[in-house]
Formats: sequence, structure tokens, C-alpha cells
Amino acid sequence: MRWRTLKKTKHSTPIKNNTVHYASFSSRALGFFTDIFMIGLPISLILLVIFGYDQTHTAGAIDVITNNQKALKNPPNPLGSLLQIVLFMVVTVELWHRYTQTPGKKLANIRVVDAKTLQPATYWKLTIRFIGYFLSLISLIGFFIGYFRKDKRALHDLISGTAVIREH
Repeated sequence: MRWRTLKKTKHSTPIKNNTVHYASFSSRALGFFTDIFMIGLPISLILLVIFGYDQTHTAGAIDVITNNQKALKNPPNPLGSLLQIVLFMVVTVELWHRYTQTPGKKLANIRVVDAKTLQPATYWKLTIRFIGYFLSLISLIGFFIGYFRKDKRALHDLISGTAVIREH
């Protein structure tokens, strides 16, 4: 049997003994913050090459929201900001779909799956999940809903129909 085939069969039968172990908030947070660096840093370097060094000195989103002086003196490049978010989304969704994990989630031994089937989720659901991150961030409570649920699903999981489970 080929290695690729063995690798794929691991992901096609994720649950053993019909027991689902949902990922804790701390493991999810570890995966999320690790991904910000492991996916975000290479994307930032690519944008640095495309838009030049001056792009790194523009105001950030918080500066714009708070109407900080930095936002007035050196406003962010809207194309650069949009491209950064889109690239982050494309990479993240592709990793979730192909491997059910991003590097941070692999470090935390957790996977993103369809909540009903516990199989890899569709691109559509994963894209909705990524967009749902922003809703969870805006409401802030969206990330902490999982504390009050048995399945530990956050707002973006509920919206998209996904779940984060621990690997066995």
C-alpha cells in the first residue's frame, strides 16, 4: 500500500469507538495563535516583496478604528490589507480542507471537521468558518461560547456547521 493511501485513510476514519473528544479552548487558542505566526508571517513577507518596505510602516486596523494619528499620517494600503486577508483565508481554508489541520492545529493535536459527519468539511463550510472568525472577534463572546457547550463549538463553528476535535 502506498504511503499516500495510508495517509488518506487516517483522515477518512477519524473516530474510533464512536467517541468524540472535542478540543478544549486552550488547545484551540494555541492552534489559532500559532497559525497567526506560521501562516501570517510568510504572507506578510510576500506582501513586503510586492508592496515594498513602506507597507510595513502603515497604520494597522486598530489605528484606523481608534482614529489614531498614525492612521491619519500613514494610512494603510487597502489593496495590501485586502490581499493579506484573502491570502490568509485561501491558505487556511485549503489546509483545513486538505489535511483538516493548519500547522497550529497540528501542534495542538486538533482537527477541523464537519460537525455532523466528523469527516473533512467542504470548502463552503470552511470559508464560512473563516469569515465567522471575524464575527466571533467582533462580538468577543463568540470565542467563549464553547465554555458553555458540551461540544465546545464557538460561534464560527455554529455558523459554519463545523467542529474542532482532538486527534486520537
